[in-house]
Amino acid sequence: MADTPTEDSAATATDYRATLNLPDTPFPMRGDLPKREPGWVKDWNHEGRYQRLRDARHGAPKFILHDGPPYANGQIHMGHAVNKILKDMITKARQLEGYDALYVPGWDCHGLPIENAIEKKHGRNLSRDEMQAKSRAYATEQIAQQMVDFQRLGVLGEWTHPYKTMDYANEAGEIRAFKRVIERGFVYRGLKPVYWCFDCGSSLAEFEIEYQDKKSQTLDVAFKSHEPAKLAAAFGLPKLDKDAFIVIWTTTAWTIPANQALNLNPELEYSLVDTERGLLVLAASLVEMCMNRYALDGKVLATVKGEKLGGLEFEHPLYDVDAGYRRLSPVYLADYATATDGTGIVHSSPAYGVDDFNSCISHGVKYEDILNPVQGNGAYAPDFPLFGGQHIWKAVPEIIGALRDANRLLTTETITHSYPHCWRHKTPVIYRAAAQWFIRMDEGEGVFTKDKAGKTLRQMALDAIEETSFYPENGKARLHDMIANRPDWCISRQRSWGVPIPFFLHKDSGELHPRTMEILDQAASIVEQGGIEAWSRVSTEEILGAEDAPHYTKSTDILEVWFDSGSTFQHVLRGTHAPQFHENGPEADLYLEGHDQHRGWFHSSLLLACALYGRAPYKGLLTHGFTVDSQGRKMSKSLGNGIDPQEVSKKLGAEIIRLWVAASDYSGDIAGDDKILARVVDAYRRIRNTLRFLMANTSDFDIEKDLVPFEEMLEIDRFALSRAAQFQAEILAHYQVYEFHPVVSKLQVYCSEDLGAFYLDVLKDRLYTTGAGSKARRSAQTALWHITQAMLRWMAPFLSFTAEEAWAICATGEDKGQSIFTQTYLELGQPDEALLARWSRIREVRDLVNKEIENVRAEGKVGSSLQATVRVTAGAEDHALLSSLGEDLKFVFITSSVELLAGAELGVEVVPSTALKCERCWHWRADVGHDVDHPTLCGRCTSNLFGAGEQRQVA
Repeated sequence: MADTPTEDSAATATDYRATLNLPDTPFPMRGDLPKREPGWVKDWNHEGRYQRLRDARHGAPKFILHDGPPYANGQIHMGHAVNKILKDMITKARQLEGYDALYVPGWDCHGLPIENAIEKKHGRNLSRDEMQAKSRAYATEQIAQQMVDFQRLGVLGEWTHPYKTMDYANEAGEIRAFKRVIERGFVYRGLKPVYWCFDCGSSLAEFEIEYQDKKSQTLDVAFKSHEPAKLAAAFGLPKLDKDAFIVIWTTTAWTIPANQALNLNPELEYSLVDTERGLLVLAASLVEMCMNRYALDGKVLATVKGEKLGGLEFEHPLYDVDAGYRRLSPVYLADYATATDGTGIVHSSPAYGVDDFNSCISHGVKYEDILNPVQGNGAYAPDFPLFGGQHIWKAVPEIIGALRDANRLLTTETITHSYPHCWRHKTPVIYRAAAQWFIRMDEGEGVFTKDKAGKTLRQMALDAIEETSFYPENGKARLHDMIANRPDWCISRQRSWGVPIPFFLHKDSGELHPRTMEILDQAASIVEQGGIEAWSRVSTEEILGAEDAPHYTKSTDILEVWFDSGSTFQHVLRGTHAPQFHENGPEADLYLEGHDQHRGWFHSSLLLACALYGRAPYKGLLTHGFTVDSQGRKMSKSLGNGIDPQEVSKKLGAEIIRLWVAASDYSGDIAGDDKILARVVDAYRRIRNTLRFLMANTSDFDIEKDLVPFEEMLEIDRFALSRAAQFQAEILAHYQVYEFHPVVSKLQVYCSEDLGAFYLDVLKDRLYTTGAGSKARRSAQTALWHITQAMLRWMAPFLSFTAEEAWAICATGEDKGQSIFTQTYLELGQPDEALLARWSRIREVRDLVNKEIENVRAEGKVGSSLQATVRVTAGAEDHALLSSLGEDLKFVFITSSVELLAGAELGVEVVPSTALKCERCWHWRADVGHDVDHPTLCGRCTSNLFGAGEQRQVA
């Protein structure tokens, strides 16, 4: 019983813990993000936060990131989230730099995907008016759904007034932009082979093509000589003793029925080979390979250059099978025929290949004589001989059979090769000749040219690329190559839901109405009042009058959807959302999209801006990769390997998605799965905990009253601010070039190494044990306050929810109740390089001391580092450095005592302290118990509690 404290003694015992300055903050340890984020988003929308940021930056220089519009179709996926978050981080980083950083979200509303969705729901027999009305309603619903999901990600933008390409003003603005492209001399009508998708029922642009593997039948087909005597003469032979054939090789059996010519290279050598199947004309370098392929023995009778064979005529392979094929195929000389594979001879169906088309036209074939039996749905015309009404893919076996029966098939085999596919339907496409409207890339005349551009569109675009910054830089070569090698741009589509090409064509001549340019203005006005639906309802007579109307047909073509989005710099930035553009030079500072947009939005925007203004619409282009799983596979529903942004937001919080995006190197594909997100959660907790420590230890600090001037601060505090200034310079340099993953990586290291493992570790004793208002503690708090303020700004672009949450607590004075994005990066001054170098060496020595303490701790000789007595032997330079810290050296090492000795080299010895442990500060000191009234306290603590307080000089 004698060892049990009495009630009286317990009552009089002092609770020394209560005398410590322990951390305190309303900023919670757990973010509870999934529950709290929706409320914050609601508050931001209610208060009009985006507009308040605009008001705060009124008159400041503009930074304009123009939004590449997502398609208004379906729920957003993680790729959308990556894209929108990257844009949000960039605008916020620029906002903190002091810019009026503008971001108007937009949507691409017209085009085939929406028509497909409507047809799936309502069938394919809708009138044009019905399709347009249902498409507009559908797009409106999709935008509302997507907008909620984008805002849930913490993306700030002009959500109350986004741009939509289907808004009447935008549709009208697009027609006006189209008129200007015409005036500049770039638009013409032509019959040309263009990519055609049977599922779309329309032509496709280069942007809409992707390559996938496809199985095809190769065919070696013989065309019988119609002029054997001329063929003999060409090879320098008196006559031919057998039937002679020229042999072609193709992977498109379906084009053989439409063959109209043969192409060979004038510079290549061709041989006449005697075989049991007759005399065969083949490229000389391929004879042996062909004989092996045909399983024939052959003897070369003669060899000549291709130029000798030009103009000779051969019979269609089905010449004797059906009267519909009783036609001849002349030999045209063309450089695109090569001897890399096949036979060195290319068969030509001009409606189904660009090179074939150009060759035939250049050799005098008339447009009206080009055979084009394949209809828009992929079937041959019903009256086409032998194969009428059959779909071309299904007709291939019958074509092969017909050739075999006619004894014109030498061999066939199945290959897998790269082939163009529709990027929407993932189905094979073909080239198909159709009368279309084009934007010309090179020299040539356009319709209704008013002030022709001084350079070709291709040259202007290539020049503009040289003036553009690329992030990453390899995007430049990619876009350059695409522009350098692309054909003319086919801009017309045969669909309903899109901006009309408001042309009237003469029924006999096909010429445009002479008032076309006036009609374009009239159409724009009609559309501006009632949308594209209003133009659809207008009759030819209403526009042209009763006299002209019977002679003209109103075009039902629409502008392809890439013209919609590609012209948004004009009808959005300079139109519906003016003046949100730069007056001089490119309208926008940055366009940002996935790397597939080199062939898409970046590409079409560049061409249209060059057509209108002779320059790009952007100063810089940033591309990011696709979202993939941890194995590098593209996220997809079919694989079941996607991570859904809505589900992640509900489970972990949108902040975790934001941090994942920021931490990923977007220049390549962006990997994500549950395990990767779990690591991101850990990183978030470390950053949040560091922030919480900073806030908790400055909760009683008033910057107006308690600030310690920089020159009066303790040296380690001045070092901490100098290191923060150095670190901020690194961060801002990364932000300047739109890099985020180095920022996240460095911030984690800064929190764990610079702060957690060093500065904050050293600081705890001073913060907790010195007088609450002492200069020593206020010096530390001055540094922590600045670091907190700076850190909130560093992290705000990507950890926006958390930064705003913390700012609501940290903000003072007029900033209370404002967004952190009304602020600018904190002014921390220039780093003191000498001070940084000095403390870098101190930290190195400290690391060595910590290592030795850990060794002794592992042996069980000491518990905490405060129980250790450290003897440091140091050479002259290190000795002078450490000596300059005086009595504060022990606080840097977080030990109770340090003995510094001179020696030849650096060495550390650690022994357990023989002193007593202070109950309050936990230091082991010889003066514990010196005050009989406080027998468990050391001299430091009694001085800090009841006296003048200890004096700190360095740490």
